Amino acid sequence: MQNLPPTFLPRSVAWLGYGGLLPFVAGAAACWVPALAPWQPLRVLAAYGAVILAFVGALHWAFAMLLPQVDARQRAWVFTWSTVPALLAWPALLLPPATGALLLVAGFAAHYAQDRRLAARQPLPAWYLPLRLQLTTVACASLLLGSLA
Repeated sequence: MQNLPPTFLPRSVAWLGYGGLLPFVAGAAACWVPALAPWQPLRVLAAYGAVILAFVGALHWAFAMLLPQVDARQRAWVFTWSTVPALLAWPALLLPPATGALLLVAGFAAHYAQDRRLAARQPLPAWYLPLRLQLTTVACASLLLGSLA
């Protein structure tokens, strides 16, 4: 097997990452279909957003465990931050759906800012930040569009 440059986005990561956007896009579209209102598509969209926000927080837990260059203080910060997305996602599910969706957007934006902060201090794959920006943008746009329906 040949070594791939660090800019190469692994195919499985691309499929899983971009495939994970389908529920966001479909959920946002469903919010605009009046016949689907009984199924509360915004609540469904927000629930999916909460699960994904908690998942991206867990990425930082893994980084804290695995990055060898992280000093003890920074490691403690990354572990701590990794729990914040879940702590934002949970109350987002308890709020009215439109308000919860906006809290999730704020959580995704804050997490991307933390991704950038970590990447500035630690070596991450070159594809990580561009992928995270794309995924975050579509997730946030979907939640915003759904909340406007």
